[in-house]
Amino acid sequence: MNKYQVEQKFQASVSFKDVTVGFTPEEWQHLDPTQRSLYRDVMLENYSNLVSVGYCVTKPEVIFRLEQGEEPWILEKEFMSQSFPGRSSTSLP
Repeated sequence: MNKYQVEQKFQASVSFKDVTVGFTPEEWQHLDPTQRSLYRDVMLENYSNLVSVGYCVTKPEVIFRLEQGEEPWILEKEFMSQSFPGRSSTSLP
């Protein structure tokens, strides 16, 4: 396998779900403001990084919420329905 094939294989296996962490409302309540801020910053940066390399077609609801300063909770089914180039919506890592 050459370098190009390795890079292609790696790129095809990354999705927004792969680089996210979710908290239930109950778990969120246990985070202090600094931890919540870190979560927000990391999620927004991860999304921005995926967009910069062409992966995210639509902006996930959690990103809209975080940008507006809202709570980040979204349903697992939303992660599953995200569109990513080179991946079907039913394929999982």
